[in-house]
Amino acid sequence: MDHSIHAAEIFNKYANEYQYKFMDVSLYHETLDTFCNQLHSPNAAILELACGPGNITKYLLDKRPDLKITATDLAPNMIELAKLNNPSANFKIMDCRAIDKIDIQYDGILAGFCLPYLSREEAVKLIHDAALRIKPSGVLYISTMEDDNNKSGIRKGSQGDEIYMNFHEAGYLTAALLENNFRLIDTKRIESPASDGSTIVDLILIAEKY
Repeated sequence: MDHSIHAAEIFNKYANEYQYKFMDVSLYHETLDTFCNQLHSPNAAILELACGPGNITKYLLDKRPDLKITATDLAPNMIELAKLNNPSANFKIMDCRAIDKIDIQYDGILAGFCLPYLSREEAVKLIHDAALRIKPSGVLYISTMEDDNNKSGIRKGSQGDEIYMNFHEAGYLTAALLENNFRLIDTKRIESPASDGSTIVDLILIAEKY
């Protein structure tokens, strides 16, 4: 089974519920502000991966209306919601693992929610592919749930559907950034409670291409 495609099918099924629950991205405002502040060019071209209902897209455009955002997601229903929430942005259905087929250079690439649905190898490849599509001094933003990668596996979602969740480690993600000519600008960890009483740690890495 392709776990990423299966995850997209579930998100497509529950797109409206996801929008209701997750449009508020205030937990990430500080890191998204850092991303925006590193975009020194007016009308900067941004590629957003796994945009969902356009929650991050909306925050970015509220802060920087000049941004030229192309936002992508593999779930068609998410794309439809994102278009309604962000009329000024461009949207298209795309697997985030397919950015190696894009021949456009961007000032910034943002992957806010896709890494938990990518394997370790796919996450490292995403960083490599992003490096080839970011202009010099451009910025990459990646976010993931941080834990031992060996703990990755099937989890039940809030609606009862099973989904494969990948946990990633700062060590190999940071190494991949450095190996692909990125300079790390910021590392943030955001803790939030899980439904089972445990703690979820969101790891955000922001890096500049040199």
